Amino acid sequence: MKKSIVILTGGGPAPGMNTVVGSIAKTFMANGYRVLGLHGGYKALFSESPNYVEFDFLMADAIFNRGGSFLVMSRYKPSDHDFECNFNLEFFKSNNIQLLVTIGGDDTASTANRVAKFLVEHNHTISNIHVPKTIDNDLPLPMQRPTFGYESAKSEGARLATTIYEDARTSNNWFIVCAMGRSAGHLAFGIGSAAHYPMIVIPEMFNKTKITIDKIVKLCVSSIIKRSIQGVNYGAVMISEGVFHELSEEELSNSGVVFSYDDHGHPELGKVSKAHIFNELVEKRIKQLGLTTKCRPVELGYELRCQYPSAYDLVYCTELGIGVYQLFQKGNTGCMVYIDHLGKVDPLYLHDIQDPKTGKIPPRLVSLESDRVQAIIENIMQYITPADYSEASKYIPNPEEYDFRTILNW
Repeated sequence: MKKSIVILTGGGPAPGMNTVVGSIAKTFMANGYRVLGLHGGYKALFSESPNYVEFDFLMADAIFNRGGSFLVMSRYKPSDHDFECNFNLEFFKSNNIQLLVTIGGDDTASTANRVAKFLVEHNHTISNIHVPKTIDNDLPLPMQRPTFGYESAKSEGARLATTIYEDARTSNNWFIVCAMGRSAGHLAFGIGSAAHYPMIVIPEMFNKTKITIDKIVKLCVSSIIKRSIQGVNYGAVMISEGVFHELSEEELSNSGVVFSYDDHGHPELGKVSKAHIFNELVEKRIKQLGLTTKCRPVELGYELRCQYPSAYDLVYCTELGIGVYQLFQKGNTGCMVYIDHLGKVDPLYLHDIQDPKTGKIPPRLVSLESDRVQAIIENIMQYITPADYSEASKYIPNPEEYDFRTILNW
């Protein structure tokens, strides 16, 4: 029987998903393999009748440059009972599957290892190779290599953020914008930097003090006052949703946020409008201070996940797809595919980036010490400093409380 590989996608979408899948399909088909694609992620493997497609060239060629994911995604995480009672072993045997390719986050990669181990225990040995993706850019890849989808999401986010900023300038208003980013501020900082936002708030900035709602609001007001001193009555604040992860239960309760959680125990931040919440809190503070500034909320989240990939990700994801085949040919398994800046393909194993104590992959955070980040903080962002106290006192009675560095304890 002809040898086959199977591809599945897990978690949420990122620009370039189809580029990876299409590139894998084209490469393996050109080398004599059948390529199967599962709909529904891992859920399909625990079904009597998996929903799958067999790729041909025309199908792979039709999807490789599209946004979203042609293969329907799922956050399904199988239990031990699922493996014992529901795993479709016959699917792997009857299709002579030699390789399982997974595209997703660390949860998807960990489950792939469980599947491969289960198959070996039941006399069907396969390889498994994972392609890591996230628009959050928080996976600690070597040499600060971005995760695929990040550059495309940042580009689209910057386009939208620039339009929002133009609206602020046109109407002499302020906008409170929140961008996706589970625990790291890469996306918010990248978008805010590209659009020249006078205030960017990311969780990494609170490296010397506890994150509180009051401090976040003060940072917003600090920028509003600074611009008022300069005679500028418009602007926008970019806030990373990741700040919610560091807020205490008491702070969350006071904000009015009610979270639901996904199958992996992660707060489903996408169901809550952080921009609306922060906008309400900032407007309340503005009124208390007797200011007349008007604010409007905008959420940047799902708008960024399914857009068409940029040229950067089209090339990068094509290399990743080809890299899967190259690693497979070398006998690598239980690994992620990693492409360096020169296009060299290497296997990256979970244990190389996992915390040895917790088994979790620590997120890659924005480096506040980097010259690139400091350049934006020092030259593009605008906020109250001691030199502004005299002028700021014309707007607020206690300008020192809204000093950027005082708020952050820098």
